[in-house]
This record gives sequence, structure tokens and C-alpha cells, in this order.
Amino acid sequence: MENIDIIIAILKQETKRFVEPIVTKISKTRNPFQVLISCLLSLRTKDKVTAEASLRLFQLADTPQMMSKLNVAVIEKSIFPVGFYKTKAKRITEICRTLLDNYEGNVPDEIEELLKLKGVGRKTANLVVTLGYGKLGICVDTHVHRISNRLGLIKTKTPEQTEFALRKILPQKYWIIYNDLLVTYGQNICKPISPKCSECKIFEYCKRVGVRKFR
Repeated sequence: MENIDIIIAILKQETKRFVEPIVTKISKTRNPFQVLISCLLSLRTKDKVTAEASLRLFQLADTPQMMSKLNVAVIEKSIFPVGFYKTKAKRITEICRTLLDNYEGNVPDEIEELLKLKGVGRKTANLVVTLGYGKLGICVDTHVHRISNRLGLIKTKTPEQTEFALRKILPQKYWIIYNDLLVTYGQNICKPISPKCSECKIFEYCKRVGVRKFR
């Protein structure tokens, strides 16, 4: 993976000037349950909205035991206006019940077990494993998928394909931090449409695959 060490080093430096993703902030509490729930709330929702909704919800309950006692309507009200808030409120209730019934109230630390939870996909499962438990995994969201392909590091069509492609070529020492770096960079510089290539410090290492217009 040519130049990956240089790219990662530059991204580490560059992302310091931007606000880190809310799920990353929450992960510093070392609470896998909060990482899981905040990640579910973040799906198809802007980071600021996710941050505010997570704060309101965790003030009411921050464990599966406490959360399971909340009425679905109360959860809906606390997380509004995250995307699909009604569906997410039901999912949260179902997940808490499953954690209590099948996992003694603990969030699993294995991807395959996490995928058994209703509404949890590979992105969320990897995020819980990496940020919640500090175990190896590669979380792939839309930013990671887009930028990895744009750089020319891989050639994939879906986030799941990207995850498995990166597992083969990305040095393990970068697995956990890769998501944080690319999400932050994708939100601020390497945007989906008209990326800010003139401000990009990894421009010379990027093949700009699929980029038709940039600033």
C-alpha cells in the first residue's frame, strides 16, 4: 500500500484542526453501550443532531437496564429530530431487551455477535469493537468507502466490499484510527461533491478516482 504511512501521518496532523466525530468523543468514556447507541442514532443524521440527541438520551438512561425501563415514546422525544427517530427508538428498546435476555446486560465484543442485534450492521459492529473495546476492526462508513476508492487504494462498489478489501491491504496498526481520520477529513475537506482539493495536503498521493469537479 504505497505511501499509506505518509498519508496517515498527514491526516493525523490535518484532522487536529477539525471537530472530531461525536461517536469518537463518546467512545472516550470507554462505554461500549453508549458507543453502540450513539452510532445507531448517527445513521443518516448530521453529527450535531446526533451529539445533541445522544446527550439528551444518556441523561435519561445510559445502561441497557435503565434504557429498557423507558417508554418508547420517551425515547422518541429525546432523540428527535434524528433521522428515522421512531424506528430507532423501537430498535433501541429491542436491543436493550436482547442485551438483558441474552448477554447479561453486556454489549458483545465480537462482530458476529453484534450483528445478531436487530438494526446493527457491519459499520456499527466494527465501531463498537474498535472504539468501545479497543479491538481490531475496520469501520467503513460512506466517507471511508468514498475516500479509499478516490485515493485509488482499492476499487470497490459497496462499504462491505471496502471493509474486506482494506482488511487485506491496510496495516493493522491503522485499522482502529482509519475510520476517525477519514470521517473527519471527509466531513471537512474530501467532500462527496466538489472536494476541496486545493486545500488537501494528501493531494499529490491521490488518484482522484471519480472526481469530476473540485475546488
